[in-house]
Amino acid sequence: MRIRPLGDNILVRQKKADEVTAFGLVLPEKDEKKPEGEVIAIGPGKMLDDGTRSKMEVKVGDHVILKNWGGEAVKMDKEEFKIVSADDILGVIEK
Repeated sequence: MRIRPLGDNILVRQKKADEVTAFGLVLPEKDEKKPEGEVIAIGPGKMLDDGTRSKMEVKVGDHVILKNWGGEAVKMDKEEFKIVSADDILGVIEK
Protein backbone atom coordinates (compact mmCIF):
# COMPACT_ATOMS: atom_id res chain seq x y z
CA MET A 1 0.00 0.00 0.00
CA ARG A 2 1.20 3.53 -0.80
CA ILE A 3 0.02 7.01 0.16
CA ARG A 4 0.01 9.74 -2.50
CA PRO A 5 -0.39 13.17 -0.87
CA LEU A 6 -2.66 15.68 -2.58
CA GLY A 7 -2.24 19.45 -2.96
CA ASP A 8 0.60 20.87 -0.89
CA ASN A 9 0.65 17.94 1.56
CA ILE A 10 3.81 16.01 2.40
CA LEU A 11 4.22 12.50 3.86
CA VAL A 12 6.98 12.43 6.51
CA ARG A 13 8.50 9.59 8.54
CA GLN A 14 9.23 11.23 11.89
CA LYS A 15 12.30 10.34 13.92
CA LYS A 16 11.78 8.93 17.39
CA ALA A 17 13.39 10.75 20.29
CA ASP A 18 16.19 8.76 21.91
CA GLU A 19 16.45 8.94 25.68
CA VAL A 20 19.97 9.40 27.06
CA THR A 21 20.72 8.26 30.61
CA ALA A 22 22.94 10.16 33.03
CA PHE A 23 25.74 7.73 32.10
CA GLY A 24 25.42 8.53 28.39
CA LEU A 25 23.61 5.33 27.36
CA VAL A 26 21.09 5.80 24.55
CA LEU A 27 17.71 4.15 25.12
CA PRO A 28 15.94 4.05 21.72
CA GLU A 29 12.68 2.65 23.13
CA LYS A 30 11.17 6.06 23.93
CA ASP A 31 7.95 6.56 21.93
CA GLU A 32 8.07 10.36 21.62
CA LYS A 33 8.69 11.89 18.20
CA LYS A 34 11.30 14.50 17.31
CA PRO A 35 10.18 17.55 15.33
CA GLU A 36 12.17 16.28 12.36
CA GLY A 37 11.88 13.52 9.81
CA GLU A 38 12.41 12.28 6.27
CA VAL A 39 10.18 13.23 3.33
CA ILE A 40 8.66 10.05 1.87
CA ALA A 41 6.23 11.54 -0.69
CA ILE A 42 5.02 14.99 -1.79
CA GLY A 43 1.86 16.26 -3.41
CA PRO A 44 1.82 18.16 -6.71
CA GLY A 45 1.56 21.58 -5.02
CA LYS A 46 -1.21 23.95 -4.04
CA MET A 47 -3.59 25.03 -6.82
CA LEU A 48 -3.22 28.79 -7.34
CA ASP A 49 -5.92 31.23 -8.49
CA ASP A 50 -4.51 31.34 -12.03
CA GLY A 51 -4.84 27.55 -12.41
CA THR A 52 -1.15 26.74 -11.98
CA ARG A 53 0.37 24.82 -9.10
CA SER A 54 2.84 26.22 -6.57
CA LYS A 55 6.34 24.77 -6.60
CA MET A 56 7.10 22.40 -3.73
CA GLU A 57 10.25 23.41 -1.84
CA VAL A 58 11.12 19.91 -0.60
CA LYS A 59 11.80 16.66 -2.41
CA VAL A 60 11.62 12.99 -1.48
CA GLY A 61 14.58 12.09 0.74
CA ASP A 62 14.99 15.54 2.31
CA HIS A 63 15.45 15.63 6.09
CA VAL A 64 13.17 18.36 7.43
CA ILE A 65 12.30 20.19 10.63
CA LEU A 66 8.56 20.23 11.43
CA LYS A 67 6.34 22.31 13.65
CA ASN A 68 5.68 20.48 16.93
CA TRP A 69 1.93 20.51 16.38
CA GLY A 70 -0.22 19.93 13.35
CA GLY A 71 -0.43 17.30 10.69
CA GLU A 72 -2.24 13.99 10.73
CA ALA A 73 -0.75 10.77 12.07
CA VAL A 74 -1.12 7.82 9.67
CA LYS A 75 -0.25 4.14 10.13
CA MET A 76 0.68 2.09 7.09
CA ASP A 77 2.28 -1.37 7.04
CA LYS A 78 2.98 -1.21 10.80
CA GLU A 79 4.88 2.08 10.37
CA GLU A 80 3.82 5.52 11.56
CA PHE A 81 3.93 8.56 9.31
CA LYS A 82 2.69 12.13 9.46
CA ILE A 83 0.97 14.04 6.67
CA VAL A 84 1.71 17.76 6.98
CA SER A 85 1.06 20.84 4.91
CA ALA A 86 4.04 22.49 3.22
CA ASP A 87 3.53 25.37 5.69
CA ASP A 88 4.24 22.97 8.60
CA ILE A 89 7.81 22.40 7.39
CA LEU A 90 10.15 24.96 8.87
CA GLY A 91 13.39 23.99 7.13
CA VAL A 92 15.52 21.39 5.39
CA ILE A 93 18.54 19.88 7.17
CA GLU A 94 21.43 20.00 4.74
CA LYS A 95 24.42 17.73 5.25
